[in-house]
Amino acid sequence: MHNKSESGLQSFIERCRRYGLKLTPQRIALYTILDGVKTHPTAKEVYDEIVKEYPHISIDTVNRTLNTLAEYGFIDVVEGYGEPKRFDPDRESHHHAHCIICGTIIDFQNNRYDELEIPKEITRKFSVLHKRVVLNGICGDCDNPRKS
Repeated sequence: MHNKSESGLQSFIERCRRYGLKLTPQRIALYTILDGVKTHPTAKEVYDEIVKEYPHISIDTVNRTLNTLAEYGFIDVVEGYGEPKRFDPDRESHHHAHCIICGTIIDFQNNRYDELEIPKEITRKFSVLHKRVVLNGICGDCDNPRKS
């Protein structure tokens, strides 16, 4: 799951200081695990990775840290779908295709979706900060289970 970016880590450290967030080794390790990840890991998946380096860390600490990182805009929380919460470290504008059978989430770019006009009935009642289109469907592996 690791894909370390030195400039990304430095930016993370600077933003933590700006927000007054304590820089613990575990928080830095957790950020490093997520940096550049293209999947949408659950807290358990992140825990399984970080526990290799910090064997005494708890799943609760990982959960709280992920929620804090989401609260401060370092990562996003991905749509729930009734499954465990998943986290998206990719903060660039993108959209998701979600398989309703296996739960796979695939990122994709689409300029037309980025430029979708927000209906006036929404903008009168709501300040839109971020747009993400989510396509729900069935991935190729689940649609054709005989494929190897």
